[in-house]
Amino acid sequence: MPRRTATMLASTLILIALLCAGVFIKVPYSEMSPGPTVNTLGEHDGEPVLQISGHKTYPATGNLNMTTVRVTSADYNMNLVEAVYGWLAHDNKVVPHDTLYPDGKTEEQSTQENAEEFSQSQESAKVAALKELNIPVKSWVIVSTVLKGSPAEGRLHAGDVIKAVDGTTVKAPDEVAKLVTKHKPGDKVVFTIVPAKEQAAAEKENKTATATKDVTITTTKSDDSGKDRAIVGISAGTDHTFPFTIDIKLADVGGPSAGLMFALGIVDKITPGNLTGGKFVAGTGTIDDDGKVGPIGGIEMKTVGAREKGAQYFLTPKDNCAAAAKDTPKGLTLVKVNTIDDAMSALKDISSGNTADLPKCTTKG
Repeated sequence: MPRRTATMLASTLILIALLCAGVFIKVPYSEMSPGPTVNTLGEHDGEPVLQISGHKTYPATGNLNMTTVRVTSADYNMNLVEAVYGWLAHDNKVVPHDTLYPDGKTEEQSTQENAEEFSQSQESAKVAALKELNIPVKSWVIVSTVLKGSPAEGRLHAGDVIKAVDGTTVKAPDEVAKLVTKHKPGDKVVFTIVPAKEQAAAEKENKTATATKDVTITTTKSDDSGKDRAIVGISAGTDHTFPFTIDIKLADVGGPSAGLMFALGIVDKITPGNLTGGKFVAGTGTIDDDGKVGPIGGIEMKTVGAREKGAQYFLTPKDNCAAAAKDTPKGLTLVKVNTIDDAMSALKDISSGNTADLPKCTTKG
């Protein structure tokens, strides 16, 4: 056999052996890639994404698309070949497995957490949208979760309305923790509550629940290493009553990052005219009850997915701007937003065609 042929054959066999080995070598990485993008003003799987009843709505044209990221599952074992391909692929991103699933989080736990975050983001989007339009929303502090085996178990329940702690009225969830931690472990703390069942019954009849009761709980020491902090084993949250019904219908999506786009979609649906002027606008960002926009993960994947769908403008959380601007898809303008007011102002300029002064993202932020 000629030397050249033998060399080529040997090289080919070595390459095949390496590829075969790479398939069987598992590596602790996961992959992110662009996911579906859905128009909040349109339909998904045959039904409107935003369904509003009890308030006048208006036709809305154009696009206000929320964006997503696909990730490999928690129990997926990536091999070396897939990891190398992902590193080389422009539109994909390979990251350490623990980045997406920290502390050994299972697929089921991750799905549950994402579902809870998605639900909370919908509530905050509704509140932020109505506040933007000066439509009153009733809010109150509730017991969000009760830790199993904690002093509060069996004494307080998820959905209980917290009116006061030790006689001090509470108006925000963080006030509950501040009042509890004024105590030392072993002290008694008094919660004045409206039980969840009574609150639900009152809401059903569109009434305000007034019957309260006091619940006394003995605090215990926090598990935080080196901290002698008093806790009762609950987390506090906020619940709301809306003046009309807003339903967000979007299955198989999780996490909090669609909050901004849901809020803008709601505003567009219940106000005359079109926020986008018929333009294709996509975006991302968490949102809180006061309309502040927060950063999200996978921004590079979301801009790619949005542009592939046809987006011209992308509403980008301020803290994601630098990362997004490093590799902006051609034809996509990244617009920096920090609040829903920023987004509304940007949409006004986009709608009118006055885009020269839009706050654009740069690699510096």
